Amino acid sequence: MEAYHDKEWGTPLYNDNKIFEFLCLESFQAGLSWRTILHKRENFKKAFAGFNPTKVAKFDKRDFSRLMKDAGIVRNRLKIEAAINNAARFLEVKKEFGTFSKYMWCFVVGESARGASVAWSRDLKKRGFKFLGPTTLYAHMQATGMVDDHALGCFRRAVTNAGI
Repeated sequence: MEAYHDKEWGTPLYNDNKIFEFLCLESFQAGLSWRTILHKRENFKKAFAGFNPTKVAKFDKRDFSRLMKDAGIVRNRLKIEAAINNAARFLEVKKEFGTFSKYMWCFVVGESARGASVAWSRDLKKRGFKFLGPTTLYAHMQATGMVDDHALGCFRRAVTNAGI
């Protein structure tokens, strides 16, 4: 947890594949601890083709069955279905905006962080995304540096807040 905080959490993220990874992990985290998800992160990465949205969007019934049997990940039928569905929706957004990152970062301009997570959740729902409500998206916004929620005395606050 400390290494994740010190090296990743809250760092502005613009790489689409890493953004897809975080969206997947955060949707699987719903109702569970982040510690549980971080401990299974490498298993998720292997199970979900390195979090390559193009590959995940092509997952079929055989892949779904494989995932449901994989004890190294969270074997929740709805979350697995959502990850596969969201990969296809992710690619649609990427095609529309050029990158998913451009789309994602639009939601923090002129909005409070909480308002942005609600607005973004509504937009994602309209686009057909699943398991990405306002609370999950706020966690994503924290993790990817869209909002800086490092404690005021935290050494990372100055690093991640520079220029934002």
